[in-house]
Amino acid sequence: MTEIEIKDLTFGYNPAKPVITNINLRIDRPGLYCIIGPNGVGKSTLIKCINKILKPTSGTVLLDGEDVGSMSNKEISKRIGYVPVAGADMFSMPVIDAILIGRYTQQKWKTTDEDLEIVKRTMKLLGITSLAMHGFNELSAGQHQKVAIARGLVQEAPVLLLDEPTANLDVRYQVYIAEMLKGFTRVTGMTAIMISHDLNISAKYADQIILMEPPGTILQVGTPEEVITKKNIEEVYGVSCEIVSDSEGKPHVILGSALRIDD
Repeated sequence: MTEIEIKDLTFGYNPAKPVITNINLRIDRPGLYCIIGPNGVGKSTLIKCINKILKPTSGTVLLDGEDVGSMSNKEISKRIGYVPVAGADMFSMPVIDAILIGRYTQQKWKTTDEDLEIVKRTMKLLGITSLAMHGFNELSAGQHQKVAIARGLVQEAPVLLLDEPTANLDVRYQVYIAEMLKGFTRVTGMTAIMISHDLNISAKYADQIILMEPPGTILQVGTPEEVITKKNIEEVYGVSCEIVSDSEGKPHVILGSALRIDD
């Protein structure tokens, strides 16, 4: 597996107002990691610093001891896959070609039969085979999201970063995507790091949870049982709650009422 180590990471579009501050994190085991926290705490910023989309104001991100800042984008893409929040204006090309973009780090000079087989297999896994020749901009928001996930999976990188991969999906597909990602980490030994706003999906499927809080720091990293607590949820999210156990013994959040409204 690829080890990720983040040391004293700070990023801000305005240096005087950092989005994330003094982030320290080490991921040295495969599994499904969920980053949770309220809006504006820098969850997306953090993963964009991991794969060099954003350049940190200070601090370092290391992949197996090598500074990401010194790597080319193609080197990073071979080791880190990325699934952004999909948008309707991402592509006007056919779906199958949009997904094939994820194979570019594996290609020499043209698309191979192996590339096409991997793409077709992934499309079948996500239930989008029938959309192969549809234009991406013709799809629904949920279909956009499935295509974005497929493009990330076909990279076959040892690390996959996903920015709200279950956004725009109905409950059935939210559960399916979470189950699929967890299964991939078990079978392949990959590391999946997923941003999520669904506390109960995170609690049920994550091996580890990274809880962020204002002003862009990590409050706690640990198992769902360690992180999803009444104290943490009420303090970080500003909403009353009760924590019960589901049928598998995982924490389940029952929300109450808002305790505060932050500016």
